[in-house]
Amino acid sequence: MKSILPNENYLYFGDTKNMPYGEKSEQQLIEFADKIFRFFEQKKVKAVVMACNTTSAVTYEKLKDNYNFKIYPIIQSVAGIIAKLPIKRLGIFATPATINSGMYPQEIHKISPQMLVYGMDCPQWVKIVEGKKENLPESQQIIASDLVAMLLNKPEKIILGCTHYPFLLPVLKKMAPESLFIDPAKHFAEFIKNDLEKLNLINTENIEPFEKFYVSSDPENFKNAGSMFYPIKQQPELINL
Repeated sequence: MKSILPNENYLYFGDTKNMPYGEKSEQQLIEFADKIFRFFEQKKVKAVVMACNTTSAVTYEKLKDNYNFKIYPIIQSVAGIIAKLPIKRLGIFATPATINSGMYPQEIHKISPQMLVYGMDCPQWVKIVEGKKENLPESQQIIASDLVAMLLNKPEKIILGCTHYPFLLPVLKKMAPESLFIDPAKHFAEFIKNDLEKLNLINTENIEPFEKFYVSSDPENFKNAGSMFYPIKQQPELINL
């Protein structure tokens, strides 16, 4: 988002107290998401990006009309793009909550009802990424086992349907062609940019944009862990929702 929309101001909330989301109940996820949306509403944001596949799958339809800003859920936003790919067989690696929701095949079949969609949950992948354990032999064995099981379905593409999973691409591409895997975040960012342009919501002011991070627990750990992915320059602010 920062690379294609550099003039926007960004507020990021990391729910570190309640993660990982992939194994939480529907009611828990709805409560978490609603509190975060209320927080963003207080900050008077114009749009909120639901970068988490799990919350997009489980909470978006139930909460989308409750706030005064535009909400972009990752699954519903990118499914239409992926459904138009010239393929017949699609694999999805995701959390148990995302797979159990059936949201990816539901959204894809609205546009491409003939596409065969094979979902598979990978409950240990988030912990591997969070713990920086991707190079351990036991972690690579878990990843390889999941990939072998998915490849039995002969997918032409595989969606990495969790924000953490693309960070396992260095491991996955040793086991299968990198072109097999789709990082939906790239499609998602382009979708958001195009939609904001249509709605005339792009920030065109020539000002110095800012970014601010908020977390629900352990700001120091979030800063250290998050810096693996993005240069977090300031200490995140602790927020108790």
